[in-house]
Amino acid sequence: MARKIAFINYKGGVGKTSLIVNIAASLAMLGKRVLLCDFDTQSNASIWLLKLERWNKINATGEGALFSIFEPGVAQLKDIIIPDVIEGKAGEKLLPGLDLIPTTFNLVDLEGDYVGDPTRPAYAIFQSQLAAIESKYDYILFDCPPNILRASQCGIFSANEIYVPANPDALSLIGFTLLVEKLQKFHSLAASFRTASMGNAAHVKGIIFNSIKTGSDIEVPKMRMQLRLNQFKSAKRVGPTAKIFEAQVRDAMIVRRAVTLGLPVVLVSQDQAQEGQDNVVNDYRKVAAELVRQQE
Repeated sequence: MARKIAFINYKGGVGKTSLIVNIAASLAMLGKRVLLCDFDTQSNASIWLLKLERWNKINATGEGALFSIFEPGVAQLKDIIIPDVIEGKAGEKLLPGLDLIPTTFNLVDLEGDYVGDPTRPAYAIFQSQLAAIESKYDYILFDCPPNILRASQCGIFSANEIYVPANPDALSLIGFTLLVEKLQKFHSLAASFRTASMGNAAHVKGIIFNSIKTGSDIEVPKMRMQLRLNQFKSAKRVGPTAKIFEAQVRDAMIVRRAVTLGLPVVLVSQDQAQEGQDNVVNDYRKVAAELVRQQE
C-alpha cells in the first residue's frame, strides 16, 4: 500500500518544492515507485521536472494538467500521469520510477471560478480517482501550497502523513502553529466524506529543517519548535510519534543550478556541479532514509 504524504507549511518560502523534488528523486534512486502530485498553482515542481519547453505545451492548452480532472468528462487522474518524468536531451529516461501529475497556472481556477458539485467537493473527486492508481506506487507525495484551500485540501484529505518543511526562524514556527489549527478545522469539515478504507485523517508526523544558511545557529529555533511540537502532542493535535527530523538540509547554490537544468540535485553531473553538491546530495538522501524509517 502506498504511503501518501503531504508536504505543507503555512509559511511560504521554506524551500518546500526543492525538498519534495529531491526527496522524491532520492526515493526513486532507492528503487521505490514514486508519484509526485503538484498542487501548487505556481507549478514550480512541474516546471522543474518537465523543463519549461515541455511544461509550456501543457500550460498552453491545459490538456493533461491536474485541473482537467475536475471538469466532468475531460480527464481522469490515470490519464494525466507522466511516467518516468525526467528526460535527458535526447528524450532518454534518466530516473525510472519517478512519475508526475503536473499542474499549470489554470489550477488557480479551482480556488475561484470552479463550481463543481456542492455534494461532492474537489477533494472527494481527487481521492476517488487516486484510489484507482495508488497500488502502483510505494510513495505518493503531494506538493501543497501554503494554505488549506481546495488544491491543498485534495492532498491533505488523501494523505496519511503530513510533513512540515521549515526554516530555523520565527515565521516557520508561526506557520506550523497556524497549519495545525487549520488542519483540525478541515478534518472536521471533511469527516463525512472519509471512508473506512482511507484510515484516519492525516496529522503532522514530522518537521524537516531545510535551506539552512551557512553559519546559522539553529539550536534556539529548533528548541522553540520542539516545545511547540510537544505542546501539540500533549493536546493530541499532531501524530503521537511526531518529531523534528535528525536529518536536515543546508542551503547551497547547486540547488538553484539544478532547477535551471531541470534535474534533481542527485542527477546533476559532477562537471556541472559547484562545490558542496555532495554534502547537499547526502542531506537529501538522509532525509529520504529517515522518512522511510518513519514507517518501520
